Amino acid sequence: MPETEIPNSAPSPVPSNDECWAAIVKRDRDAWDDFVYSVATTGVYCRPGCPARRPRREHVRFHASCEDAECAGFRPCRRCRPDEPSLAERHVEAVAAACRLVQTAEELPGLDALANAAGMSRFHFHRVFKAATGCTPHAYIAAHRAARMREALRTSRTVTEAVYEAGFHSNGRFYDASGEILGMAPATFRRGAPGETIRFAVGECSLGSILVAATVEGACAILLGNDPDGLVHDLEDRFPRAELVAGDPQFDSLVARVVGLVEAPAVGAALPLDIRGTAFQWRVWQALREIPAGTTATYSEIADRVGSPKAARAVAQACACNPLAVAIPCHRVIRTDGTCGGYRWGVERKRVLLAREGTKWPSR
Repeated sequence: MPETEIPNSAPSPVPSNDECWAAIVKRDRDAWDDFVYSVATTGVYCRPGCPARRPRREHVRFHASCEDAECAGFRPCRRCRPDEPSLAERHVEAVAAACRLVQTAEELPGLDALANAAGMSRFHFHRVFKAATGCTPHAYIAAHRAARMREALRTSRTVTEAVYEAGFHSNGRFYDASGEILGMAPATFRRGAPGETIRFAVGECSLGSILVAATVEGACAILLGNDPDGLVHDLEDRFPRAELVAGDPQFDSLVARVVGLVEAPAVGAALPLDIRGTAFQWRVWQALREIPAGTTATYSEIADRVGSPKAARAVAQACACNPLAVAIPCHRVIRTDGTCGGYRWGVERKRVLLAREGTKWPSR
């Protein structure tokens, strides 16, 4: 059967016949959406990543679309299902369905249940889920269970009732993880954290006013600005029911360490931190802490590092939500074009911090 050249008038660039054949030989799934090929001896057409036995070159024709192949009299392959959404699209939909299942199930499903619902083995589903979301199914379920727990503690009559409503199968399992989930004792959280004590102090540094606040776990807020009262109001908005207590002489030592970090960020300091955020924010903030002083990373690079390469905008939002200036060095993240990008506490402070670390900061 004579070979048909794919028309060059297609709306997107189409590979040559030699490139198409090379993609078939490699079973290149990256070329999945570029073309389909038909096999004269079987009467079917496939995508280039099809796992079926490779046909002989002389029996193969190339087509720009499934419609072209079917008009030529070929039927879709039952293995690669070329007329259905691509494998990547099916994976994304399977992961989205799994997330919806977690969000709506009365009892949170485990990995096996999610994999079965997706029609995959548990190991394959684990890889697919992590590739699509940047976190493991277990981490996603844990984050959703934590959110359920916070809501249940506000509405349930007892802590025990809230524990089971949130999907924990025993009090012990919840209490083992309660510090990480809530940042405080569950009974304290249930009361709206009125008894949580947060010590704070407001001072001055070379970048203006600075507020340092800490729980017993560590620093929970490091805020910079021009208005000391505004920084205190920001802290009150963050912890509306906590007891805010002005720092004592012992607290001054933590404040001095924070100020020292602002004045010499390249030196660094192992500050105890009480970091509270979503699972995605945690991953971003951890990646920021791994950027060495004197260097920068782009929002896209951080997105790659946390396993969500298309989430550069979400990374920027996580940076904007960072409550711990300098300790979580979001000032080291710049735009892909080399410009400074935003900074929650002002771009000029960002430039100063980068200069103090010996970084050649952007000129724009």
